[in-house]
Amino acid sequence: QVQLVESGGGLVQPGGSLRLSCAASGSFLSINTMGWYRQAPGKQREMVARIISAGSTNYADSGQGRFTISRDNAKNTVWLQMNSLRSEDTAVYYCNVVVIDYISRREYWGQGTQVAVSS
Repeated sequence: QVQLVESGGGLVQPGGSLRLSCAASGSFLSINTMGWYRQAPGKQREMVARIISAGSTNYADSGQGRFTISRDNAKNTVWLQMNSLRSEDTAVYYCNVVVIDYISRREYWGQGTQVAVSS
């Protein structure tokens, strides 16, 4: 089993910044992909950013140029730096981790952290 601990959410004014973190612990051989997804009220969950173990990244158009994802494999931790935040960034942000054990890949989700962008 894998446990994900998220932190860094909160209330921020438009134009401000937040840094989300997610730390994975438990039993696994390695972590493949780590990423962040978000879901706003009345909307579908969407991918925000993903990063694979080798460092390659993908960003949704909404965060391109404003968000940066990074990871530390030794600490099993992924971060999402969010700058120039807008009201439309308001959502619950979920950490997603794909782990590899000796026989399979498994996907895990964090419980979510609220990000609110408002004056």
